[in-house]
Amino acid sequence: MKYFIFYLISINLVSFLTMGIDKYKAKKGYWRIPEKTLFILAVIGGSVGVMSGMRVFHHKTLHWQFCYAIPLIVALQLVLFFAYYYRNFLNF
Repeated sequence: MKYFIFYLISINLVSFLTMGIDKYKAKKGYWRIPEKTLFILAVIGGSVGVMSGMRVFHHKTLHWQFCYAIPLIVALQLVLFFAYYYRNFLNF
């Protein structure tokens, strides 16, 4: 379980930083990080990091795909995590 927690912290930190880097690149007119990459980071566990990056950096907040899909991914991942946790908790 501790490795899973370490993974979640790491992937969310990477996702958050990626959103910040992409915002910086957008301001400077540099080559951007593909939206597909940001969605992949969210799906593999970095959804909280992506959503936090959206709020902190005010990045991708006008894109409907991000405004609706990222919170949906967060909610789905939380439901799956708590379902798994409580199933194992009740079974010891």
